[in-house]
Order: sequence, then structure tokens, then C-alpha cells
Amino acid sequence: MTKHKAERPHIGIFGRSNYGKSSLINALTGQQIAIVSEVSGTTTDPVRKTMEISGLGAVTIVDTAGLDDTSALGQQRIAKTYKAVQEVDLALLVIANNTFGECEQQLLNEFARFEVPCVVVYNKVDVCPLRADFKASLAAYKLQAVEISATTRQGLPNLVEAIRAAMPESAYAHQSLLADIVKPNQHIWLITPIDEAAPEGRLILPQVQVLRDVLDNDCTASVLKETSLQHALATQPLPDLVITDSQVFAMVNDLLPKEVRLTSFSVVLARQSGNLDYYLQGTPTLSKLKDGDKVLMLESCTHIATCSDIGRVKLPKLISRFTGKQLEYGIIAGQGDLPENIADYALVIQCGGCMATRKTLQSRIRIAVEAGVPVTNYGMAIAYMNGIFNRAVEPFVYKK
Repeated sequence: MTKHKAERPHIGIFGRSNYGKSSLINALTGQQIAIVSEVSGTTTDPVRKTMEISGLGAVTIVDTAGLDDTSALGQQRIAKTYKAVQEVDLALLVIANNTFGECEQQLLNEFARFEVPCVVVYNKVDVCPLRADFKASLAAYKLQAVEISATTRQGLPNLVEAIRAAMPESAYAHQSLLADIVKPNQHIWLITPIDEAAPEGRLILPQVQVLRDVLDNDCTASVLKETSLQHALATQPLPDLVITDSQVFAMVNDLLPKEVRLTSFSVVLARQSGNLDYYLQGTPTLSKLKDGDKVLMLESCTHIATCSDIGRVKLPKLISRFTGKQLEYGIIAGQGDLPENIADYALVIQCGGCMATRKTLQSRIRIAVEAGVPVTNYGMAIAYMNGIFNRAVEPFVYKK
């Protein structure tokens, strides 16, 4: 199966302007993929390119703006460069001209904060060789630079080896969604409502991902609408596990015999892409919300909102009804910046995150947790407010 772009290892290229970041991308791929210019600010916003690198396979390269961008929009571009740290599995910090200063140190601090391994790349070695005293100063920071010339490709094999050695295993490994809670030949039912929010002629990505994982674990899958559930229960043997869309959690819970394990697509993805422990701790905050509290909805994809939109319409209505409180709701779609005043929010609710990288979701959650804000996700919040939270997380918390 071809990997979805969010599942490929993400490598970020960081450094000052005109240090050869774009030339490095072209050298790694052997193609003229990135625009190369002596003009500062040629790369503005982070640019993501999916490509094959010999010895590494398919990866997504994130090319970022220079850290010393002094243009009118420089500060905004630099802010987006720092934000890109949150989505990458590995960082390449490009330096040159025997220069290492405050902006490089600040980047290293961000790499450490978000647990991003870093390879320091000393570029343009053919023009300005690495001096012994500068090499010693890097060693004082416990850094060792890989010396290359992106123009002549000198040292490139050494860089590829360094990237391969530094890339965390989690960036490559495909993590099964269900392997530890299902057994071969078990029968799994997938409840997939088809309403006006459903895409025309296809299933949404989380449903497809779970369906494929069921098959990968040598189980049998039945896909049915919630309107067919009662008939299926009356005419077929009980399944070993039911995975439902969160929007019909309550109805499925009422119909399904208690001995059948039940969870949702969103809860399944919460463990893979988010942080299940944080969600388990944060979800009960729904019962503690007070009048005037602010709730932030994080929707990692972008789409045209409808009157049945789960994150913008249905979930806020459900929360207000459940709490009986006057609450304020904020929404951030796609990869929009989190608010600077995130500590003012009483709760953050993240979507399943099927369109975002695991690293991006975990970094976003980390920012909220560091600010002392509880976090949960759509499916777990819906299960909690329908009184079926324990049942929905039971397959993962108490694995059979």
C-alpha cells in the first residue's frame, strides 16, 4: 500500500538565508526541485515536497525560510519556520562560513523541546572549509557537523548515512491500529453513517485506514450504515468488535449487546496519532466547565463547513447541552497557528487527525499541556458525554 503523505518521514531543512538549503534538496534528490537563487528570501513559507532519496526511500522534505530574513515579512516567515519544527521527524540544520550564533542555538532549543533529532550540515565546504577552531567550538555544544558541498555533491553519501542513523524508528514504522486488540479470523463491524457531511462516492480517510488495518490483521470486516445495525444484529452472529463513527455512538451503544466491545474511529486514531494518556486525563474536564469558559476545537484538515459539521456545529451544541453552561468556542482549521493565549482556554479538543502527521498532532498537544490546558479528542469527548466513555476506551486500556 502506498503511504499517505502524512505517514512518510518528514525531514526539515533549517538555516540562514543563502546557506544552500534549497541546493541541498536538489543534491539529495538529484533533481532541480527547489528554486536556487542568490537573492535572500527566495524561499518564503515552508514548502513541502514528497520525493525519493536514494538510500532513504520516500520522504517529505520541508524547506523553510532563512532564519536571518530581514525582509518586511521576515518575522512572519521566521515564525512559520519555527512552527515547521513541530511537524518534522528529523531536522537538518545547515550552517556555513564557520558561523554559529544565537539563531542556530534557538533552533536547537526548539528541536529539543519537541524531541526532534538534528543533523548539523556544514555546507559550502568547497568554498569555505571548516576551520579546526570552529569545529572545536561546535564540539563544545556537543555537535558534530557533516561536511558537504551541495554544489559539487562532496560528502553527500556521508550525509545520507547520518540521516539514516539519526532518523527515529517511529518515522518509518507503520503502526497497526488494532494488532494488539484483535486476533486473526475475528469479525469486525465498521459503522459508517452516510449523511450530507460524508464525501460523495467514497469513505473518509479514517474509515479507509481502519478497514485496511482490519484486513492486514487477517480479520473479516463488515461495513454497514447505522440504519442497518438493528437488522444485522437480528440476522448475523455477534461481531468480536464494533468500530463506529462517533456521531452515532449513543445509538450504537444502546443497540449493541454489552458483551460486544465497542469503540470509534476517532478513539482508534487517538492512540496512533495523538496521546491517549493525555486524552484519558483531559476528557473528564467536560464535567468541570463553568460559565464563560473557552473551548478550542482543533480541526487538522480544511473543508467547507456545513450545518452538520461535527467540529464546528454538532460538537459545540452537544457540549453546551451536556454542561448547561454558557461557553465560548474557538476553531482552528488545518495547520493554523495555535492562539498565543492558549492558557486562557479551559479545554482543547483535537479531531482524529487523519490528515496530519503524528509529529504535528503530538506537538500541538504538547503546547496545550505545557500551558496547563487539558486536552481530549472528538470521539472521546462524544463518548464521555453519552455516558459510554469507559466502554469506548476499554479495548485499549484493558486489552483482552
